[in-house]
Amino acid sequence: MIELTLPTMTCGHCVQSVTKTVQKLDPKAQVQCDLGTHTVRIETPVTRERVVQALAIEGYPASF
Repeated sequence: MIELTLPTMTCGHCVQSVTKTVQKLDPKAQVQCDLGTHTVRIETPVTRERVVQALAIEGYPASF
């Protein structure tokens, strides 16, 4: 389970973009976004580093 905070994830379109980005890496990934806390939980075998990098490229840098 990967848990990230994505401060730039602020709307439904962002949720769709984040989900699509993760599912490009792993089509079977389970993605749960919480707009209220700007967090995302991802169930995938893909490494955290690959997910963080892909999201940053799409404009959703993770904060730690």
